[in-house]
Amino acid sequence: MPLRSSRAMLVTALAVAAVSPAALTALAVPAAAENSTTVVSRGVEIPEFYNPPPTLPEADGDLVRTEPLPLGIGLTIPGIGSLPGTATRVMYKTTDNNGAPAAVTGAYIEPFARWGGAGDRPLVVVAPGTMGQGDQCSASLGLERPIFFNGRTVSVGYEDIGIYRLLARGVAVMVTDYVGLGATDRLHTYVDRVDGGHAVLDAARAARHVPDASVTNASRVALYGYSQGGGATGSAAELHPTYAPDVNLVGAYVGAPPADLRATARGIDGSALVAALGWTINGLAQSNPELRPILDENLNRAGKAALEDLSTACVADGIVRYPFRRSSSWTVSGESLDDVIEREPTVGAIIAEQKIGTIAPRIPVRLATGTEDDIVPHAQARQLAVDWCGQDAQVTYKAVVLPDLGDGLITNHITPLLVDQTAAINWVTDRVKGVAASSNCSTLPRQP
Repeated sequence: MPLRSSRAMLVTALAVAAVSPAALTALAVPAAAENSTTVVSRGVEIPEFYNPPPTLPEADGDLVRTEPLPLGIGLTIPGIGSLPGTATRVMYKTTDNNGAPAAVTGAYIEPFARWGGAGDRPLVVVAPGTMGQGDQCSASLGLERPIFFNGRTVSVGYEDIGIYRLLARGVAVMVTDYVGLGATDRLHTYVDRVDGGHAVLDAARAARHVPDASVTNASRVALYGYSQGGGATGSAAELHPTYAPDVNLVGAYVGAPPADLRATARGIDGSALVAALGWTINGLAQSNPELRPILDENLNRAGKAALEDLSTACVADGIVRYPFRRSSSWTVSGESLDDVIEREPTVGAIIAEQKIGTIAPRIPVRLATGTEDDIVPHAQARQLAVDWCGQDAQVTYKAVVLPDLGDGLITNHITPLLVDQTAAINWVTDRVKGVAASSNCSTLPRQP
């Protein structure tokens, strides 16, 4: 079987949304997990591997445990190897936004394809788009079962397409599940700037410790993410010099980043993906307990029930159960969540802390945004490029110009990901090959 055809094995995958979103905070109910306890989420037994131990390693990026990960789409040829590669499920240590240790799960894949570039085999850390908030939704489980349905939940490993395309180029891939997605001890802190950035950078560190991995301390590392993933890679690019200077980071693809959560909240409210508002609220309340009494006061019974339901939902579940819902139907006063942010200074301050764009990355970044994206709004993503360029960052800005494919339907958000994916992967591959990056900041005023 020709090596390059291994990515064609992927044929599939309902790109159900790679989003990331919006704002606030709320009552989060993390699953308590002991290492020997089986956690069940919407009828799905989460493998005990995902239960963190009581004590974690001291160093960020150190491994907690590993085990073989069977790929749902792959082929093992006796005496030759596995296509597209050999996967290892991992759990590693990171530091959360409160400075506390946290366990993060994910997957490392050693590619079958040979690396044809100079130097040690490079690594690309993939930061997934929106998967949901239930532990069954994690990207590492999506590699094992690309499409899962049990009547109570639907999960789709839509990131597998990009992952397999990178593997076909001989690049090792590390996928992070983020803080609390997969790992059963806490709720996923969805679109949290610091948690996302740290999880991505510590994934790069963890990859070096995976048994039989060919990546080394000298391996070039690039980041790849769209939507929630674009926010995480953008954050990681900003935090890299102070948090993980030991990672040989050479570039970051930052696709459709939710750099401004309040602006993103406005885009999501009333759309097919309003569920993402609930995941954001739950995640912020997980990290900021001072938000819970504010939410308790402002959310009505329907709002509280929706947040509890969404805490175990995957992205497809959210789309099916809460399409085009207005956040005003979740509040006691009938105000939108944006109105609540406006009048609650505590909430506004927490949202402001999530903004990406206040620190200039010291590595090349490629920022892509669909000009008609109304879910993770184009204007705020473009503003991130403006902010970074204004701080002399090396930015390749790509406006993906497409017709309007339907307001609030997610199509304006997903389509740019698919249209631009080859160019994004080419750009990332050039960075790990050592090809110098250019910047088009000077042309930004003339670009949409």
